[in-house]
Amino acid sequence: MRKLPILIILPLLIFSCKTSSTNEEGFADSTATADDGGVFVEYNNPPAEGFNLEGSDMIAMLLADKCMIAMGGREAWDNTRYISWNFFGRRDHLWDKSTGDVRIEDPSNGITMLMNIKDRQGQVFKNGALVTDSSDYFLQKGYEWWVNDSYWLVMPYKLKDSGVTLKYLREDTTMTGSAADVIYMSFDSVGVTPQNVYEVWVDTDSKLVTQWAYYPDSSAVEPRFVTPWADYEKYGNIMLSGDRGNYGLENIAVLEEVPNNIFENYDVPIASLR
Repeated sequence: MRKLPILIILPLLIFSCKTSSTNEEGFADSTATADDGGVFVEYNNPPAEGFNLEGSDMIAMLLADKCMIAMGGREAWDNTRYISWNFFGRRDHLWDKSTGDVRIEDPSNGITMLMNIKDRQGQVFKNGALVTDSSDYFLQKGYEWWVNDSYWLVMPYKLKDSGVTLKYLREDTTMTGSAADVIYMSFDSVGVTPQNVYEVWVDTDSKLVTQWAYYPDSSAVEPRFVTPWADYEKYGNIMLSGDRGNYGLENIAVLEEVPNNIFENYDVPIASLR
C-alpha cells in the first residue's frame, strides 16, 4: 500500500440520497421502489439536487442505497446532529450537522476555530488570543480541514451528493480478501478538489464500505493510496468506521446535546465532552 499523505483535500459535498427503479427514460426514479431479488423494497434515499442521475448507472446507485441502509438508514443519518472525532491524531472536530457550526482544535499549532462551514464565517484563536489580522486565511484553512477530515469519516453517507457521478466497475476482493463490488465515484464542479476520483469497495455481504482508493484525477493510472474502512461501530443510530490501516480516526462520538456556547466560547474545549 502506498504511503498515505497526512492531508488530502477531499471534495465537500452536500449530502442526500434515494433511488430504485427506472423511469421512462431509463434513469433511476428517486420516488419509486426497487424490485430487489423479487421483493419490493422502499429505500427512502433520494439523491441530492445536482447528483448526476443520468450519468450514473443503476447498479452503482442501488449499491449506494444498500450501503445507506447498512450504515443505519437515511432517517437515522438525517436525525444525527452532533458528531465529534479526531483526525489522525492531529485535529479534533465537533460538527453540528443541522446548523453547519464547527469547532476545530489543532493543539500542535495552538489553533482553535469556531466557524460555520456554510458561510465560512467565525473566529480564530491562536494560543488563546483572538486572531484579527489573518482570520480570513485561517477560516479558509479551517474549511479545507473540515472538508478533508469529515470526508474520511462520513464518505459512505455521501455517495449520492450533489455533483457526484457513480459507475459500477467490477467484482473484486479487498486487501483482506473479502468479496466486494467496486463503484467509481467522480465529481463535477463541487468541493475543494473536484478533479479527484475514488474507487469504493462495497462488501458483498454486509454492504458496508470496506476499502477505498484515491486518484488525484481521472488520468491517473495508479491510485495515490488504498486504505481499508474497518472497525465499524454503532454511534447513536448510525455506523461509523475509524480504522484506515496505518492511520485512524479516534474519539468518535455521536451526541444528542452539547453545551450551548461550545461553538462560541474558546474556553469550552471538545475534550470536555468526553
